[in-house]
Amino acid sequence: MTHPTEALSFGAAAADYDRFRPRYPEAALRWAMAGLATPARTVDLGAGTGILARGLLALGHEVTAVEPDPGMRAQFETTTPGAPALAGSAESIPLPDGYADAVLVGQAYHWFDRERAHLEIARVLRPGGVFAAVWNLRDDRVGWVNELSRIAEIGDTVDHLRGFVTGFGGNFTEPEWAEFPHVTTLTPDELLGMVRTRSHYLVADREQRARVDRELRHLLDTDPDLAGRETIELPYRTLAIRAQTLRS
Repeated sequence: MTHPTEALSFGAAAADYDRFRPRYPEAALRWAMAGLATPARTVDLGAGTGILARGLLALGHEVTAVEPDPGMRAQFETTTPGAPALAGSAESIPLPDGYADAVLVGQAYHWFDRERAHLEIARVLRPGGVFAAVWNLRDDRVGWVNELSRIAEIGDTVDHLRGFVTGFGGNFTEPEWAEFPHVTTLTPDELLGMVRTRSHYLVADREQRARVDRELRHLLDTDPDLAGRETIELPYRTLAIRAQTLRS
């Protein structure tokens, strides 16, 4: 995986990550798994604390998690009973050839060394198996959400990812895209808690963190869509891409 300092920064905030990060809409997970029998043998790659894995388990699928950060794996084991969590990475998956019907990744794809990861994912999948990546992206078309992203230095957008991810290499079919609307409801303090689980915040120094906290409090206190509210609806655009391994 690339950017190791940031990629492995989440473990220190694993409990808050699991508490504050949004879940994935069921429709997006069903789309990613379309055409596969239930239960499908699924690998959750870069599984974090198990948010994606729990969504797949709720749909009746079998899940094996692969996660490099020991703090995140420990949280996964606490929150996601019934699914093993293995130490490993997208570039070194500790599973045999042809093991999985599907490999899914939620949020973590941008950390991968893509060329190496695509070869490993293709190895682990059976012929005709599915690889899908899913992102919960804040809807920056909403004014205050765009300002939130600026303050917290959140760069991922739908347009950026569609340009960044163009395919998975010669072992996969041409990918398909889909987008799903999604909303989470947070208190102002929970919104702050969510921002504090971002990698940029976790690796920032004390002064940078104080600046983010101060500007977010100002936004919450002064924006007409936020000021005085006990709860806030944070809109997302959940983006998903999927492809199949080529049959031999």
